[in-house]
Amino acid sequence: MTKNRHEALGLSNDEVLEMFKTMLLARKIDERMWLLNRAGKIPFVISCQGQEAAQVGASFALNRDVDYVAPYYRDMGVVLAFGMTAKDLMLSGFAKQEDPNSGGRQMPGHFGQKENRILTGSSPVTTQLPHAVGVGLAAKMEKKDIVSLVTLGEGSSNQGDFHEGLNFAGVHKLPVITMVENNKYAISVPIERQIAAKNVSDRAIGYGMPGITIDGNDPLAVYEAVKEARERASKGEGPTLIEAVSYRLTAHSSDDDDSQYRESTEVEEAKKKDSIITFAAYLKEVGILTDEVEKELNDEIGEIVNEATDYAENAPYAEPESALQFVYEE
Repeated sequence: MTKNRHEALGLSNDEVLEMFKTMLLARKIDERMWLLNRAGKIPFVISCQGQEAAQVGASFALNRDVDYVAPYYRDMGVVLAFGMTAKDLMLSGFAKQEDPNSGGRQMPGHFGQKENRILTGSSPVTTQLPHAVGVGLAAKMEKKDIVSLVTLGEGSSNQGDFHEGLNFAGVHKLPVITMVENNKYAISVPIERQIAAKNVSDRAIGYGMPGITIDGNDPLAVYEAVKEARERASKGEGPTLIEAVSYRLTAHSSDDDDSQYRESTEVEEAKKKDSIITFAAYLKEVGILTDEVEKELNDEIGEIVNEATDYAENAPYAEPESALQFVYEE
């Protein structure tokens, strides 16, 4: 009897359904945040839409009980897979006191949660890569089977931190997986104006590590690549550079007008490859996702998002005096 793709990768029916559920939750939270922004209730949204498959596929390939992740600002799928909740993310969107990322001090998308080993990020792009390399160095020095995953956009791969981090990881054979989420645009700059090479992964040879380019709309392809990279890292064989190619389905952020630099027909064409649609089709084809199960999932996620929205909207803001905490002597 021929195995299905997920079975061949060692994934159970329940695991792939959980992957889809996480992807769908990320999408629904994101869509709700856009509505809240347009209603004037939250100040800023920077979307994961179109990149959920890469984010969730990669996360499920790791040991989420011990591994660390240094996400970039679009990685809602990653942080949900690592243990953040819809409520956590909504508290961040509304900039409320209970926001676990920063107590409402940072912009949305600046993730960080110690208990789930999500390294705190900040606004300058790519600064998270040397941090992930630092985790890899610590794991090697302490002889622990811990891997760090760092994610970034393809535009960020042109920053100095990218070179410095990957060069150090390559020289010292550190257990670091770098996944570039190539969504074709660095804000308004298309990929062909960013990189002269055919693929971002072509750069890997210069750092002494394997480089691979995969379909970022296929969570199983991403899972397979990251799983292999983790196995390499666990054996002491060093880092891997993975390029997951997808497409950014929204504007760069809620403050961006993408009609100024790309045609709507291009976006509509990309939507045909939307992983929420294509992965659902695969799960239906193998008999895991029925119409009944899909309705139950949508109803459950709808309730989660509604509850998170109501809770965060009504939660208190931080006291103004708390602005000095964690900055000076306090």
